[in-house]
Amino acid sequence: QVQLVESGGGLVQPGGSLRLSCVASGFTFSRAVMSWYRQAPGKERELVALITANGGRTNYADSVKGRFTISRDNVKNTVDLQMNSLQPEDTAVYYCNTLSLWGQGTQVTVSS
Repeated sequence: QVQLVESGGGLVQPGGSLRLSCVASGFTFSRAVMSWYRQAPGKERELVALITANGGRTNYADSVKGRFTISRDNVKNTVDLQMNSLQPEDTAVYYCNTLSLWGQGTQVTVSS
């Protein structure tokens, strides 16, 4: 079955950290560019981070540069997003993506 399954979301205080994980199945993961997107209430979905197939290059939204790190494991078919120094404006549903395939999303809430 072709799918992406995210996990790791939750409630965290400002300044805290979370690590999101996405497990892929049903396609050749090691050849896929992988991305994390997020969508906050009332806002459009936006690209947060991207990693190339071999992990050699990454790109980040300006709003998360220096705080978030995307990584992948082509043996385990996983792509992770380490999020540090979280702020309330990072509150959103976070989605794993490749091409037209989306996960179900995982909620991240940053609040005191």
